[in-house]
Amino acid sequence: MHELSITQSILDYSLSEAKKHGGVKIREIRLLLGPFSGIVPECIQMYMDLLAEGTIAQGVKIKATTLPLKVRCRDCGKESEITRRHIACPFCESLRLEILSSNDFIIDSLEVDTDGD
Repeated sequence: MHELSITQSILDYSLSEAKKHGGVKIREIRLLLGPFSGIVPECIQMYMDLLAEGTIAQGVKIKATTLPLKVRCRDCGKESEITRRHIACPFCESLRLEILSSNDFIIDSLEVDTDGD
């Protein structure tokens, strides 16, 4: 259920920003998700469909991109990205990795129609 409060925050921020810039319709909200954010984009979309009803964000589409998992190898010191299929350092194959990525999410951008559109 944490997606409900997150979705409300996303909606509040998006409405505020759109109105500051003369927005009359929010068409798309683009999110960047940290690899450990625990956010399920489909749930955000479902809650957004409910919460945005009757606002300029009604019908908005959520587009989410999950950021890669960034690590620093504690053996060779190099930074890289890993996947769930290959969790070792790509340079030295060590499993002694420091996670650099976070559990944050960012509202990357909004697609908004304004009075002049």
